[in-house]
Amino acid sequence: MFRGAHTLNLDAKGRLAIPSKFRERLRVLCDGKLIVTVDRDQSLLLYPLPEWELIEAKLAAMPNMDKQARRMQRMLIGYATECDMDGNHRILLPPSLREFAGLEKKVVMTGQGSKLELWNEQSWLKRRDEWLEEEEDDAPLSDALESLSL
Repeated sequence: MFRGAHTLNLDAKGRLAIPSKFRERLRVLCDGKLIVTVDRDQSLLLYPLPEWELIEAKLAAMPNMDKQARRMQRMLIGYATECDMDGNHRILLPPSLREFAGLEKKVVMTGQGSKLELWNEQSWLKRRDEWLEEEEDDAPLSDALESLSL
């Protein structure tokens, strides 16, 4: 499981050092072979290769005549890019993906269980504050959240 939020620096070549707490896990899970793709929130998703292959198979099996399914296939599979961790535990993010997510110098990496998210730091802070300010306490919980107890 990947968890926690980490502020990282993207170097001038577009390389990002993986936090030390994730390095060994990624080496064991996927030998440093990662897939990065776009997310609907204008952030990036970073998957260990075996996790991505499960998602990709599900996406590919969706009916491509379904407009929403086709859109998801085009975005997620279309932008999926292999990023291998180098000897210094860095990955090189392609320019097109950096541009999509607005990644410049400061990047926030958040653990999301089986995957990681990459955000422009200012976008992350803005969205985080928006989520915290949302007043949905009176709204009924979705079925997915109904059984969750914290």
